[in-house]
Amino acid sequence: MRRYDLITPEGTKDYLFEECARKRMVENRTRSIFKSMGYTRVITPGLEFLDVFSQNAHYFPPEELCKLTDNKGRLMAVRPDSTMPIARVAATRLKDAPLPLRLYYTQPVYHFAPSLKGRSTEVNQTGIELLGSASEMADIEVISAALSVLSSVGQDVPEPFSVHYSLELGDVRIFRELMHRLNATPAQKEEIYALIESKNYPALNDMLDRIGSDPLTQALRKLPTLFGGEDVFEKASEVFRDARIQRILDSLQELYHTVCALMEGGTVLVDLGLVNRTDYYTGLVIKGYLEGCGEEVISGGRYDTLLSEFGYDIPAVGMAVNVDAVANVIGRKYTPHPAPADVLVAAEKGCEALAVQKAQMLRAEGLCCEHMLGMDDPVGFAKRRGIPKVILVKADTVTEVMVGE
Repeated sequence: MRRYDLITPEGTKDYLFEECARKRMVENRTRSIFKSMGYTRVITPGLEFLDVFSQNAHYFPPEELCKLTDNKGRLMAVRPDSTMPIARVAATRLKDAPLPLRLYYTQPVYHFAPSLKGRSTEVNQTGIELLGSASEMADIEVISAALSVLSSVGQDVPEPFSVHYSLELGDVRIFRELMHRLNATPAQKEEIYALIESKNYPALNDMLDRIGSDPLTQALRKLPTLFGGEDVFEKASEVFRDARIQRILDSLQELYHTVCALMEGGTVLVDLGLVNRTDYYTGLVIKGYLEGCGEEVISGGRYDTLLSEFGYDIPAVGMAVNVDAVANVIGRKYTPHPAPADVLVAAEKGCEALAVQKAQMLRAEGLCCEHMLGMDDPVGFAKRRGIPKVILVKADTVTEVMVGE
């Protein structure tokens, strides 16, 4: 008995008509931004060998991967992320290409979130990867692309609307420095990581109580609360009092000033408890938000050691846009409706070839031309569909009728 033939798997959905149009608008806009900045498109396979994503279990826990086997029994994974496959491409087919490499992509990713937590299993993403530079300018370039995407929401609709946006800056080196010094088991550290990522303060405090009370645990308690404007840096200096962490804070504060100068209409925030779901980031992390969307629509950061795991030791920074989330924000303000065809071509029996030829000529002129599937009141059909012109093709005549005349 078939039980699942009329539904989609949890975390997936069908996209219809207006939803597809909004997604296409987001993809076209981001593609235009990326191309204008010198990025070139790459497409990676939807299926990869599991080895690509099992370099480090902290990147993608096995239970979150969509796994299968090929006809030789080899383990495969449906792509959960685009950065790691692009790292594989850069380390193989692009290893001799001049640096830096500027690459962009538009493709879906798939992974199972624990109990889904309201997240989708399938997420349509577009994003950029800037490979081969450790410079601050590379970070600023990626951030400027993120700001361009956030500020462009709604520009392509007939009546542009503005949506407030914000960009959060953080640096995972602060958290990792504290965790490196913390006297805790790997399992405890993994739990602390998850609790800080989810900003679950009560559970985090309970967890740290079990470990003990010392300056490190006190700093970890305060880390998720170090969120806001520039005053965060002063508060952090009082909490950490560590030369190594202070250098990270100084660098991040300098970047904060640069981003504030680039920001037009949005808000720049600092979040020192910002850790990303994918754990390959090594420094800067960013998240972008749009008003009306509870989850981040942009995420990214610097990942300077990831490519070395594929045998190509170069630094990198990048970011990804959640196309579905941005399209949903647009959908709350604007619903695109499919435009009707320009012309309806109706053919008398035996004149179908002539009708197709006539339609092809019209399409070559740039018109959208639809065939009438039969001859039952073509003018009435066109009127109901909003098509302004009908062409009647008969054996001896071709007649144009303007609907409504």
